Amino acid sequence: MSDETAETTDAGADDRGDSAEPILEAAEYADGTVTYPPHTVSPNGAERVGTVDLAEYEARVVTWTTSTATPPGVREPNTLAIVEFDMGEGYDGPVVRALGQVASRGDADDDAGTDAPGDVDVDIGDRVEPVYADDLREPDAGIREPESQEWDGFRFRPVE
Repeated sequence: MSDETAETTDAGADDRGDSAEPILEAAEYADGTVTYPPHTVSPNGAERVGTVDLAEYEARVVTWTTSTATPPGVREPNTLAIVEFDMGEGYDGPVVRALGQVASRGDADDDAGTDAPGDVDVDIGDRVEPVYADDLREPDAGIREPESQEWDGFRFRPVE
């Protein structure tokens, strides 16, 4: 990946501190490839040299499904999509894909919570953008101690 197509940061996410906006972090490697989720080395064995915020790239839905029998604390129904990021013309590595919940079109911030799925309408080929959610599921609904896990993450909201 060239300097013209992506801006990278230090490999350590901890360097951002608590005041930084959350990013959808992928790893960039010395051979120019990008992977999500991030790994220590690339599929080709190259060392990790930085991170890329996938929110800066256009993504399109590859496929989607709706689950109507969800685990405790997960919204029902729960629409999930596999999205593929367009990393730009200068990128010649493997495709970069992510799996995540689909956010409601109408929610500006999509902090509606886990029990309000909203208008989740998505189709193959739709353009989507990652939106941060404090709680992807209800922390108190599971069998694990809420403090033992992170509950935040990204959903993919269709873009008109």
